Amino acid sequence: MTDVMRYAAFTTTPTGGNPAGVVLDARELSDAEMLAIAAELGYSETAFLHPTDERHYRIQYFSPLAEVAFCGHATIAASVALGEQIGPGTVDLATQAGPVPVEIAADSTGGFTATLTSPPTSSRQASEQEVRAALDALGWPADDLDPEYPPHVAYAGNHHLVLAAASRRRLADLDYDFDALGRHMTDMGWTTVHLFWPESSTVFHARNPFPPGGVVEDPATGAAAAAFTGYLRTLGRLKDDTILTIHQGVDMGRPSLLTCTTISDDSRVKVSGTAVPIQ
Repeated sequence: MTDVMRYAAFTTTPTGGNPAGVVLDARELSDAEMLAIAAELGYSETAFLHPTDERHYRIQYFSPLAEVAFCGHATIAASVALGEQIGPGTVDLATQAGPVPVEIAADSTGGFTATLTSPPTSSRQASEQEVRAALDALGWPADDLDPEYPPHVAYAGNHHLVLAAASRRRLADLDYDFDALGRHMTDMGWTTVHLFWPESSTVFHARNPFPPGGVVEDPATGAAAAAFTGYLRTLGRLKDDTILTIHQGVDMGRPSLLTCTTISDDSRVKVSGTAVPIQ
């Protein structure tokens, strides 16, 4: 029997955050078996760890429909689970998107906080055709976008279309064509669409549709948060070592809190969060 652990990431309560499955030793599992476990669990991602050395692991991530190269919330969940097993310190994860070191620290409540360093980020302006098809599937007119934040395709282990909502009300009203957006995202190779609204220059609210993974929406998306931070840096809106706060999942009833920090002279991003077991 495979021991599948369940955690909610980027939250301090099991009813918040983004649920993730965690298997701490998946060395005996095939890809087909891992996909079947992820599909049965039904969370947006499940992390499968393959120990290779002391505090070194190869890690795979599966949505209910497919394997993904990198997943932030499942990394946070798996790292907190590791902290409970082996204690605080750094663990090195080998993902399909490259190495991801994670710092695990004990907190004052007896739990753990995990801080991952993302794969290198990049960002490019999205084409008019890419944006138009996405807006059609979302049911958003072009006027619902904030012109201060141009649409981009941002990367931090996966590609994400980044779109700025012109108002918090627009962000809250999300009722999209699941099949149409999923087809477009699959054609473009995007993992999520990162929809956001700026409360301030360092505080943002976000939502992430994830139809290619068979999930309507992610309550917390660490990989997209890292890509989004790289996007803001590409636009020249961030200085080195800037700390961003991202609120996600609020409109779903699963509030999540993600903290992202830029790194001096490095395109990578640090993403921090907590995770708690789901009973």
